[in-house]
Amino acid sequence: MSEPRIPGPRKGIYFLPSLFTTVGLFFGFYAIIQATLGHYPHASIAILIAMIMDGFDGRVARWTNTASDFGKEYDSLVDVISFGVAPGMLIYFWSLQYLGKAGWLISFAFTASVALRLARFNTITSKENRYFFGLACPAAAAFVAFWVWNFHDAGFAGSELTWLSALIAFLTSILMVSRIKYRSFKDLDPKNRIPFIVLLAIVGTIALISFDPPLVLFVMALAYALSGPVMFVIRRLKGVEKSNVFLDEDELEPEEGAEEGVSNVEILENKSNSKPG
Repeated sequence: MSEPRIPGPRKGIYFLPSLFTTVGLFFGFYAIIQATLGHYPHASIAILIAMIMDGFDGRVARWTNTASDFGKEYDSLVDVISFGVAPGMLIYFWSLQYLGKAGWLISFAFTASVALRLARFNTITSKENRYFFGLACPAAAAFVAFWVWNFHDAGFAGSELTWLSALIAFLTSILMVSRIKYRSFKDLDPKNRIPFIVLLAIVGTIALISFDPPLVLFVMALAYALSGPVMFVIRRLKGVEKSNVFLDEDELEPEEGAEEGVSNVEILENKSNSKPG
């Protein structure tokens, strides 16, 4: 009598989300090529397209119920290239190369921060949809890419802004590995109704971007990058924020009675909000 056959692991990958991820990888690689050739606006636009693809692949996987461990790992590897290596090389070839060894070290620090952030994000057991802890890699890449695109388009040479570019890259790296909360907008469901004023704001934003893409996109990226530290300071002044900027959430001791999947930061906020006055 033959033994029962044990089914092996399922082979194959989900095509649709992997397609979006691969397209993002292509444009990340294309951005690196364009940066080395000195075509900085082309490289910045390629990083923008990679951001759009990164936003689609995860949502497509959730909508089609095709999320997988393979897709998560593949997406993280692509993110290191598209949002770590590509913007790091872009700002290096445009400006940081004039700082010599310090320039490529700062560029490397940016790329390493992207890899560290992704590794930490993938190992966090408790994740919430409303907030990112630290500046997300695509947003950091957008800030750096649009910085280069905007000032290159405005006629500035990278050699004129070397130290400012170094400061931008360094501070962005710090924000990525910090515990500062950023709105993620993942909880917004496009199938839900939205107020008419929101639709007008979307149309107005598109019109502004078409008027001067590098400037408007840079201002939007700057506003988002500053939103986290500004809200962190406001919550600190109000006594709501108690967490350390660089202390991992799992390093905090859970309070007694804490619900599973709820961060200590949220617990502290709920306690502060429950106080009278």
